[in-house]
Amino acid sequence: MRLWIAAACVFMAAIAVAVWQYFGFSEQASFAEQAIVFDDTQLKLPAELAGANGRIRVVHFWDPACKVCNRETGAHLSYLITMYRRAGIDFYAVQKPGTQGELPDYLQGRLKELPTIQGAEQIPASPAVAIWDREGHLAYAGPYSIGMVCNSANSFVEPILDRLVDGKTVRPRGLLAVGCYCPWQSKH
Repeated sequence: MRLWIAAACVFMAAIAVAVWQYFGFSEQASFAEQAIVFDDTQLKLPAELAGANGRIRVVHFWDPACKVCNRETGAHLSYLITMYRRAGIDFYAVQKPGTQGELPDYLQGRLKELPTIQGAEQIPASPAVAIWDREGHLAYAGPYSIGMVCNSANSFVEPILDRLVDGKTVRPRGLLAVGCYCPWQSKH
């Protein structure tokens, strides 16, 4: 009987490890939850995208090495693109400088890739997002959400986009957020 119980415990532990690996939770161990201050004062769109053009502009900042966060944020971003597809919003992506990788298949062709934007080097962590209103004013820059999982339930993005789509003014301000973020800036 004891041998059977021991075998069952080993089997359950193996199942737990397999589930942990399959869903990517083991990768989260390398990204400790931390408080990050997001300051948006330096971000500027390229001249061809700046100014009043009647479109809301969303820029997604991502690092290919940040696999767990990219998976969560990518799903959320795909949802945002679908949800706001008729709202006059253009979606762009900026990849962390000096990195190699491609956006997931489900985001390919849905975001216009930009080599960089002015002030991107000041972003403290990724994934991050910056949003400009129809007049070309920066409305928000920071994380998609708070906490370890990025989704609509804890998102900063949907309320801002909803206000902008409704024609309301949103002005940026610095933000302290706690979550699972990957470093953006290179360490010297």
